[in-house]
Amino acid sequence: TVKELPVRKTALVTGFEPFNGAALNPSHEIVQELARKKFDDVQLITETLPCVFSTASQLLSGLIEKSKPDVVIALGQAEGRNQITPEKIAINLDDARIADNAGEQRKNLRIIENGPDGLFSTLPIDRIVSEISSTGIPVGTSFTAGTFLCNNVFYSMQYQLQSSSTLSGFIHVPLMSEQADDFPGLPTMDLEKMVEAISIAITVACHS
Repeated sequence: TVKELPVRKTALVTGFEPFNGAALNPSHEIVQELARKKFDDVQLITETLPCVFSTASQLLSGLIEKSKPDVVIALGQAEGRNQITPEKIAINLDDARIADNAGEQRKNLRIIENGPDGLFSTLPIDRIVSEISSTGIPVGTSFTAGTFLCNNVFYSMQYQLQSSSTLSGFIHVPLMSEQADDFPGLPTMDLEKMVEAISIAITVACHS
């Protein structure tokens, strides 16, 4: 008998460049580390998105069109959080407290004029949380992705993939240990742990 090889899945994982004057963004660093890893039966595509309203979601949309991935996981920094937080829902709203890296500060704008008010992640969030939790890495589901670039990219991606079989969603990560001096008093997590957590998320999503 011929042994069937497992179907190789394609996963697209994105992070963001540093923003608001910061030198680092953990989501970018995670993506850089993931690009060096070997996944047995997953073809991994990684990209860092600009922290710019007018181009970030367009770039991601193009990457999705080109690579036709089975799974898309977008990552972003959430200062103040002390755990890995897969996001449950994206909302149709840009309402930024700071300007993006191109100097644009969007206030109370719909992302897609006639789009639904909210769109849910299609990632297997409960399983992802359970698997990450079993390693002892702090993790929990979040129900707010904010109203800045992370939510913008999350919503735009879910809108694009509504009628697709591609699993997609957003995961926020804490500040990394190297940012402790720039964000005094806020929780941080070691990059190594975050890379492990997102690797688990990729594996779980690709095998669901």
